[in-house]
Amino acid sequence: MYFEKWYYVYILTNRSKTFYVGITGKITQRIFQHKTGAFEGFTSRYNLDRLVYWEKFKHVNEAIAREKQLKGWSRIKKTQLIVGMNPTWEDLAEDWFPELKKKTNT
Repeated sequence: MYFEKWYYVYILTNRSKTFYVGITGKITQRIFQHKTGAFEGFTSRYNLDRLVYWEKFKHVNEAIAREKQLKGWSRIKKTQLIVGMNPTWEDLAEDWFPELKKKTNT
């Protein structure tokens, strides 16, 4: 059985609109890690847990190049990119993990 491998470049934010640009081959797993603070570091320190933008790539070298490009962009340019795809800044992964909603509501 063959399945295609995809790579994702994504932008996370928080209520203060701090940005984090990342890359992964397993978007669902990686976003879950961010949302649960599984690893210490920048994203857990600043509670960056809202997926506001993502792109999908077939080749890892293209995804890496795009990640580097976005990291080099100004805050204004990143904001314009996000607003172009997600004008309301909704968490695009809000419904991915119902078990986290139950946990926060109790």
